[in-house]
Amino acid sequence: MVNPRAWFAEAIATYALVFFGPLSVILSVVVFGDGLTIESILMISLGHGAVIALMVYAFGHVSGAHINPAVTIPMMITKKISVADGIGYIIFQIIGGIIATLTLVAILPEIGKSVLWGGHGGPSELLNHSVMSGFVVEIILTFFLVLIIFMTAVHKKAPKSIAGASIGGMIFLLHIVGVPLTGAGMNPARSFAPAIVTGDAGLLEIQWLYWLAPIIGGIIAGVIMNYVFINKDEQEAKSSSRSSSVSKSESDLKKYEKKYLARLEKQKKADKMDE
Repeated sequence: MVNPRAWFAEAIATYALVFFGPLSVILSVVVFGDGLTIESILMISLGHGAVIALMVYAFGHVSGAHINPAVTIPMMITKKISVADGIGYIIFQIIGGIIATLTLVAILPEIGKSVLWGGHGGPSELLNHSVMSGFVVEIILTFFLVLIIFMTAVHKKAPKSIAGASIGGMIFLLHIVGVPLTGAGMNPARSFAPAIVTGDAGLLEIQWLYWLAPIIGGIIAGVIMNYVFINKDEQEAKSSSRSSSVSKSESDLKKYEKKYLARLEKQKKADKMDE
């Protein structure tokens, strides 16, 4: 059974990411000027990391707060959510992202245009504009993002109170190192929205990289984390729970047996006294 309420939560959370994340990019140019400086990278990283952390705390209990098709697809493959819900999640993530970019275009038409409202334009000079290098970077970045999500938000042994901070912290780290290389895409909905709204040929041409690489990285991480760590630990927990239940039942049976024997003994003594 599908859950439209969760779909709507994904749209709101993705709107927040695609509004505040690119807004931090736009404002970093206004405050620190063109070009990447340490200050601008920190501002962009904090903008993306903070909004993700807060949305995880806000909607994690409603939809899981995927906010990213590269997270939702591994969740579908590992059967954490149904295919129907997964498709709904992705559609609403894209819708939320597009509406967020339209909002930025409406309120910041001039200063946002210089950075294409936070669009991802492909591998940077540091990678010699190499598409293959950028592709590998995006796979690695998304692998570690999805790793953190599975091991903190999905794993039943992980304290849920740390999920938002852990995921937001990883987003912050990945942007620190990823922004100078590829813009730190890791999220097809985040990259797609500025490309489709602006219609920029350069952004649209490189979209395949920002879809395919994150999805591959996410699937690899999700499958490994789920089948190597999560499933094994959950099976051990179930086995331990069953053993504990059996032990408790045996203990209860022995207690009942002792009480029954004590009553029999008491009855025998009473019968002898009557004789």
